Amino acid sequence: MLDTVTLRVAFGVVAICVLALFYGATYRSTRSSYSGWWCASLAFFIVSALLFLFNGSPAQVVANPLGNTTGALGAACVWAGGRSLRERRVRLWQLLLVPATVLVASFVDDPRTDVWSGGAVYLAGMACLIGASARELGLVLRGLGTGGATRAQYRFVLVAMAVVSAVIAVFYLARTVAFVTVGPSHPFFQAVFGGQVTTLLMMVLLVVVTFSMSALSHEQQTSELRRRATHDGLTGLLNRSEFLRAAQRELDRGPAGDAAVVVADLDRFKSINDGLGHAAGDRALTAFAAACQEVVDVRGLLGRLGGDEFVLLVRGAPAETVVEEIARRYRGDEASPMPTVSFGIATVVPGDDIDLAVADADGALYEAKSAGRARAVRAPRHDERPASEEDERRTA
Repeated sequence: MLDTVTLRVAFGVVAICVLALFYGATYRSTRSSYSGWWCASLAFFIVSALLFLFNGSPAQVVANPLGNTTGALGAACVWAGGRSLRERRVRLWQLLLVPATVLVASFVDDPRTDVWSGGAVYLAGMACLIGASARELGLVLRGLGTGGATRAQYRFVLVAMAVVSAVIAVFYLARTVAFVTVGPSHPFFQAVFGGQVTTLLMMVLLVVVTFSMSALSHEQQTSELRRRATHDGLTGLLNRSEFLRAAQRELDRGPAGDAAVVVADLDRFKSINDGLGHAAGDRALTAFAAACQEVVDVRGLLGRLGGDEFVLLVRGAPAETVVEEIARRYRGDEASPMPTVSFGIATVVPGDDIDLAVADADGALYEAKSAGRARAVRAPRHDERPASEEDERRTA
């Protein structure tokens, strides 16, 4: 069997080739965050393998702790890549927590004479990070809908990545237990959990990643394009057309409990843009969107109709209660006051036409503006209006 040094050199050469291919053929064409994270992880794994080659030399005192740390950084990027598939933010402290712990543990554990300095912390950190990556991929799978051949291929690739990640995480966990119980010099540890077996497993991971990278990156790129087509770029809420489609589906399905369409408009918004600039206007818009997201739970829908006008589908609670809470959270403080908001409310029931409901709510919003702003007005349902008024409305 090949010695550990030879295997690490081979792993480094293969990883360099794969990194060059990923960066040139996948990341530069898709710019997906998943491929970016994997390129970063490969770079860290390559540096880690190179640093471990200095074991046994005078440079070991620095190279070994740095090798552990860059290996942990590579695993952290693997986790971040899986998390990016769920469009979840990766904070810097989350990325650096385990590598920083590994760095400290490796330097305080006599790296001058011990090639396994900080070994237990390093192995446990690798198990946690790669296991967390497998979990992220599993969550992506759980939320994946059915589809055609392309979606089936995407599912297959996700399963392959999740399984391999889980196997490697379990391997590192068992390696940690063996390291603590029998020690790295024990023949059992050397035979089952030594550097040769570990390097071979990482090569298997490279093979699976090579197979899956293109499919996962292109799927992420497609999802991002789909999101841009259906969401407002500034606030992240649904755009007008997507809100109307989604709300109509909800109404056709039959919402439970109280249901209403709410159209909201920031009062005297033009004066903010004219007097304080568009940056201040954007802050007001994003602050209002955030207030709506805090109040409206997963049973509701939020959208931006355009400009300073927003639309909500509210279910399960009286609309007046919801808009009062939104206005309270949006009010701001003395240092950064926000403009007031007017609301128009239209009751909806299963089978209603969403366009008519939005028009009703918009009419009620106009009444709220005319009555002095900073208030909510509920429109009478169209089936409660006099016939002459309803005919006139449909003709208009």
